[in-house]
Amino acid sequence: MSRRRAPRPASAALRAALAGAAPKTRLAAVQAAWSETVGERVAAAAEPVSERDGAVVVECSDPVWAEELDLMQEQLIERLRERLGERAPQSLRFRVKDL
Repeated sequence: MSRRRAPRPASAALRAALAGAAPKTRLAAVQAAWSETVGERVAAAAEPVSERDGAVVVECSDPVWAEELDLMQEQLIERLRERLGERAPQSLRFRVKDL
């Protein structure tokens, strides 16, 4: 008689499917890790929007956020390195979102 295995949570299967379907670019990796890496408050005010030559551009809701995050750039890059390894950006550039 075979034993039935307990069902696995669907969230694990969904995460695996999303990881397999996600683009394998530096920008996609940063976007996927951004909220958990920087926290919900920062993520609500700033989001990674483009990447070129290892630099990720982050659009901020206002100039105060752009300045504050620019001052925190080294800390943010270090957190992203811990999470993403070689896919972490070499630098971050912050700009104010056009309204």
